[in-house]
Amino acid sequence: MDEVALRRLLDDLESGRVTADDAVAQLRRLPFADLGFARLDQHRALRQGVAEAVYAPGKTARQCAVIVDQLLASASGPVILTRAEPHQIDAALAMSAGGAVLGTTVVWRPAPPRGEKVAVVTAGTADLPVADECVATLGAYGVVPRRLTDVGVAGIHRLLADLEVVTEAGAVVVVAGMDGALASVVGGITAAPLVAVPTSVGYGAALEGVTALLSMLASCAAGVTVVGIDNGFGAACAVARILDVGNPRAAPRP
Repeated sequence: MDEVALRRLLDDLESGRVTADDAVAQLRRLPFADLGFARLDQHRALRQGVAEAVYAPGKTARQCAVIVDQLLASASGPVILTRAEPHQIDAALAMSAGGAVLGTTVVWRPAPPRGEKVAVVTAGTADLPVADECVATLGAYGVVPRRLTDVGVAGIHRLLADLEVVTEAGAVVVVAGMDGALASVVGGITAAPLVAVPTSVGYGAALEGVTALLSMLASCAAGVTVVGIDNGFGAACAVARILDVGNPRAAPRP
C-alpha cells in the first residue's frame, strides 16, 4: 500500500463506501503479505516513497509471477521486475498483463511522465544492459531520461558534441566499465547530482567492474555518488530519491 491507496481507503471509510471491518482487514495486510516463499514488504512505499521491486534471480518463474500479481493488488503505484530471464518475464506477463519490457526489466503501471530533465550517459555500447535497467526503473516513476550512448573517454569528442544533454540535466547517471573514467569527466562539467554506475565490462585488469568501481569512488570530481557494480536499478532509485518522486506533494523539479 502506498500513500495514494491509503488516502483512498480513508476517504472510502469516511464516505461509507467501505465498512470499518473492511478497512481493518486491508490495514491488517499493510505491513507485509506472507506468501509462504516470500514476505512482501507492502509498507515500503509509505516509508521510502518507492515500492519493493521484484529481483528475479534465484526465483522460479511462478514465484516471480505471484509476487508481481500480489504487489499489483496491494498498491496503486508502479511494480518493477528486474534481472528477469525470458521464461520469468513470460510467466509474469501471463498472470499480469500490461507490463512493458526493456531488456531484463518489466514495469507495470508506470507513473505519468514528470517534468524533470535527467540524463543517462553510457561509456560504451556494452554498458547498455545496465543503462536499460536504469532507464526502465526511472520510467516506472515517471522520469523519462535523455540518453547519451557510447561517449567514453577514448573518444571524448563524442561527449562534447552533445554536451548540452549533460549540462541542462537536473540529475545525471553515468554508466561505465573499463577504467570508469567517464564519471569524473562528466562530474567535472555539471553541477547536477551525479550517480555513477560501474559495470563489469572490460578486459582482465578491469576485474569484472572492480577497477571502474574503485576509480569512481576515488573520483576527483567532488560529490559523485557511486552505486554497486552493474546496479542500474539502484542508480535509478538514488535519482528518484534525489528528485523526491515518491512524495505526492512535491512539485517536479526542472
